[in-house]
Amino acid sequence: MSHVALEILSGVPVGFTLGLIGGGGSILAVPLMVYLVGVKDPHVAIGTSALAVAVNALAGLVQHARSGTVQWRCAAVFAPCGMIGAIGGAWLGKAMDGQRLLLLFAFLMIGVGVTMLRGRRETDCEKTSYAPKNIVKIASFGAGTGLLSGFFGIGGGFLIVPGLMASTHMPIINAVSTSLVAVAAFGLSAALSYLLSGYIDWSLATFFILGGIIGTYSGSYCAKVLCKKGCQLTTIFSSIIFTVAVYMIWRGFQTL
Repeated sequence: MSHVALEILSGVPVGFTLGLIGGGGSILAVPLMVYLVGVKDPHVAIGTSALAVAVNALAGLVQHARSGTVQWRCAAVFAPCGMIGAIGGAWLGKAMDGQRLLLLFAFLMIGVGVTMLRGRRETDCEKTSYAPKNIVKIASFGAGTGLLSGFFGIGGGFLIVPGLMASTHMPIINAVSTSLVAVAAFGLSAALSYLLSGYIDWSLATFFILGGIIGTYSGSYCAKVLCKKGCQLTTIFSSIIFTVAVYMIWRGFQTL
């Protein structure tokens, strides 16, 4: 298989999961770039993945917006606060050793997997509650998830979705759709910071995005079909997260 084909195929699962659950795909982007595509510098992988995730999130957002499931007012509060947090997080991330950053990233993935499994049955929520009293809560969640997003070079959707549900009580399908606004904003903020430091591989980003867009369209369609069918997909995806995280931890300790 050619290297270009490998880069395109690596982007497909990232886009698919972004379109399906509003996040998660970004967790796969960094390890795919490092361990499958073969990017040597972890900072380049993080910066390039941030750009690819942002563009793929925008592609997914278009599909969800057509279905009318995006809560734009919530996104207008959440995303700007997250962008500020993402810029600060990216600055902190670049100051750390790349291999140690990947190791921390792997432990974060373990926590994400546990969170997804614990919340996999929480698919029915009351009507969305957007009111002035919720603005501070929404903004706080936005800033916090943005900080983690920039630090690890991830879209942050796996934190944004439960954050939106907790602060506004919106249904899961609306949280997934709305999260893509913030995922794109966070990714672009982090990517800009890494771009200024020369940590983006444009060729890799182009082919990764191409594969991601293909996956995003499929994921967005499946989200509409599966949003009322239980937790099987979440369980499978969490298992993948655990597998990748254990592998990254094993590789990380070998390099320390």
